Amino acid sequence: MKHKLLSQSTIIEAAEIRYKQLKEFEEKLRNALEKAPHGKIHIVSSGRRVQYYLRRSPQDKSGQYISMSDSTKLHIFLQKSYNEKTLKSIEEELSILEKFLNVYRDRQQFLKQIYESFPLKSQSYISPIDLTDEKFIKKWLDQPYKGKPLPEDGPVYTSDNGDRVRSKSELNIANALYKNRIPYKYECPLILDKYVVIYPDFTVLNPHTRKIYYWEHRGMMDDRDYARHSVKRIKDYQEAGIFLGDTLIITEETATIPLGTDEINRVIEAFFMNK
Repeated sequence: MKHKLLSQSTIIEAAEIRYKQLKEFEEKLRNALEKAPHGKIHIVSSGRRVQYYLRRSPQDKSGQYISMSDSTKLHIFLQKSYNEKTLKSIEEELSILEKFLNVYRDRQQFLKQIYESFPLKSQSYISPIDLTDEKFIKKWLDQPYKGKPLPEDGPVYTSDNGDRVRSKSELNIANALYKNRIPYKYECPLILDKYVVIYPDFTVLNPHTRKIYYWEHRGMMDDRDYARHSVKRIKDYQEAGIFLGDTLIITEETATIPLGTDEINRVIEAFFMNK
């Protein structure tokens, strides 16, 4: 029985983002508490009335009364109290996330590797629900396609991956993707609807999330007709539900403002190096 592969989970990605944010706040709170003055605020609440007392030691059961007019002292010690409680909660959540990530990563990898645990000759009889990243990438790259014909009389550049591209900037993009082991297809046809077929410069697979991106490089933005056509292309993408900054990437240049390798690397870092 043939079926689609299991969708790639974003649980780990979300948990890692949460973990990173909490670690940043944990450090900030620790630094703030180290600088905070000695003492702990005690709040007495009765109906609508709230009173504050500063206790300098655990043995101090009554504390020094803080007037409501002393807003500076109230701010300092109430913030300290809040930071202490928040830090404790963050530490507990970090511990939970650490355990979850360690266990979930292992289980996710185990599920992916079940298919490969069978002998190679047996795999052709099996329809897996998930694949290792390497198998998934190979399957994606092995899907045949027919790109746009290259001009016979125009300049053609050959990338390190053996692809023939149309410009030096496209060559730099292709080489940067190949260097970073980011799978891509050059000018692979994309059907926007039954009447519109386009050829994105690069169709790129994030090897970690398995999300597909379309990278268009607009190399002659100082040409009015070229720029007009480029704007139309973006609108075509958007009508098909492909939006700039989500799964659509645009880089641009003019005759006097070329596309730099630093910019290419920043795009790759932002869209394809995250796990």
